[in-house]
Amino acid sequence: MATFGTVSRGWKIFFWLAAIFNFLIGSAGMFVPEATIDARIVGLLVFGMGIVYMQVARDPLRFAPTLWAGVVGKLGVVALLGPQAIGPEGEALIVGILACDALFAIAFLAFLLTKAEAAPVK
Repeated sequence: MATFGTVSRGWKIFFWLAAIFNFLIGSAGMFVPEATIDARIVGLLVFGMGIVYMQVARDPLRFAPTLWAGVVGKLGVVALLGPQAIGPEGEALIVGILACDALFAIAFLAFLLTKAEAAPVK
């Protein structure tokens, strides 16, 4: 079985941070007492994407294609919630979370579009 090439330790740390971010935000969405059932479901999905980012952190080149789901999801959330969040009734916490999502999505794209195709190591 061939293994994949390596990437810098910085990228691995970055993907662990993405996983931790999603675990924290997802847990908050699921377990805040006043959360609606819809918020709990979204929290569960966010937490689940954290598992994806954890797998990417463990082997970035092998699992890199799964980051496309993260790009679409994070940019989609920013596009859907952003206008209301920055409006007059928006909350600073939500704006901060959306800003982090946008930054993670941009970094995922940077990784996906610039990573060298590593030849399998035997």
